[in-house]
This record gives sequence, structure tokens and C-alpha cells, in this order.
Amino acid sequence: MKKRPLSFYALAAFFGLFVLFLYGPMITIFMLSLQGPEGTLTFPMRGFSFYWLGQVFQEQRVGNFVDAFQRSLVLGVLIMLLSITVSVLAGLAFRHRFKGSGAIFYLTIASLIVPSVLVSLGIGITFQVLGLQTEWFTSGLGAHLTWTVPFAFLIMLGIFNRFNPSCEEAARDLGANDFKTFWEIVFPLIFASLLGVGILTFTLSYDEFTRTSLVSGQYNTLPLEIFGMTTNVTSPALYALGTLTTLFSFSMIAIAFFAFQFISKQQRQ
Repeated sequence: MKKRPLSFYALAAFFGLFVLFLYGPMITIFMLSLQGPEGTLTFPMRGFSFYWLGQVFQEQRVGNFVDAFQRSLVLGVLIMLLSITVSVLAGLAFRHRFKGSGAIFYLTIASLIVPSVLVSLGIGITFQVLGLQTEWFTSGLGAHLTWTVPFAFLIMLGIFNRFNPSCEEAARDLGANDFKTFWEIVFPLIFASLLGVGILTFTLSYDEFTRTSLVSGQYNTLPLEIFGMTTNVTSPALYALGTLTTLFSFSMIAIAFFAFQFISKQQRQ
């Protein structure tokens, strides 16, 4: 067996430290959230229980985690559906060159370059002047779409650029109209990719802080609620919330992964 060089072990140790740096804080939060009722924010742990996980669903001294989570969930689902719809329509349009396509492309991705604070501030002021900022999700939708749509749009361009149009041509030769061709041919072929776009845009919206901070008004989403409670909640309930939201994110990824595997298997049959 060939002996590994010393550089291999040095790089392996460096990679191990890198992984520990990435996941060490998350593991620490998980551990501290599983303390007993007398637990504190630091080590050593005081007992073991699920007490603080249950406290997340109770009214806090300042704010409420449950209401903030519901807002983030509803906003994330709406952003996901809108981003998928807009990106699919844009991807279909950009399969062929048309007048002004270059300008539209650069305008679409420009919001990824402009500082998010300026984007959210401009959206907040615009919605306030127009009198549309009556609910927490109106300007929130506008702010989050400037963040999620460009990513979804770029992904859909890549999907359609490697899409084989011969299937569509065969469907049209058999008499199918454009809508039937898309629904029965194109959509099933890109559906697995849409799952990835959906989980990405949902996550971007669910975790977004900067763009939400200037447009949410008095109704906080979950990231804003957590930030506001860091100076008020001095118990492991804050860590328990981090544990639950992380498990929720992993659950979403797992559902999307198994759905992708199932759809891919169905398409191969």
C-alpha cells in the first residue's frame, strides 16, 4: 500500500478544523437547547430535557416566536410560488432571442449587485407613498422577489439551454397545441429541477434579514424576531428556537430530495 505524504494529513487536519468551524456553533446550540429548566446560556449544561423546546411555543417576555414563524412560512411559500412562475415564464421567453432581451436580462440580475439596504429602502418608501404598505406581506413580497427571482431566473436559463426541443417538436407534429405541449411534455421534464428552484427560493426568503428589516413595519418575520430578542431573551429558549428552525430547514431539504428521487425514478421507467 502506497504511503500517504505528510501533506495529506496536514490538509486532512485543516479540513477537519474547517468542518468543526462550520458546524461547531450549530452543535453547541443544539446541546445548550436540551438543558433542564435551570439551564443557562453557557456551559456547563444543567440537566437534560426538552423543556426549552416546549417554551418556544409559549409567549415570551417580548414578542412571539410562533406568529413570526407563521409570517416567515407564508411569505416563503408565496415567494417560492411566484419565483417559480416568473422564472419559468422568463426561461421560456429567453429560449429565443428577441428585441431588448439583453437589457431585460441585465435589469433582472441588477438587484443582486445593488446593495440590499438600498433596494429594501426604496421599496419600503415606494409602497408607503402608494399606500400599499397596509399589511406586512405587501412590501415584503416586493423586497424578497428582488432577491429570489434573479437566482431562479439564472437557474431556469441553464435548465432550458440544455433542454432538448425535439420532444416538443414531436408533440406539435402530433397535433398538440403550445399549452398541451408545455403541460404534458415540458413541465414533467423540468419538474425535478423546479423542486430545487423552489427549495432555494423558499430558503432565501425564509432566512432573509436585510431586505425585510426596512419593509416589514411592526410585523416581524422570524429572523427579525430572533434579532430583536437577542437582547431580551436570556434563556436557552433562543437556542431551542435555533434547533427547531434548523430541523425544519433540514426537513424541507429532505422532502425535496426524496421527491426529486421519486420523480427521477418515475421518469426513467
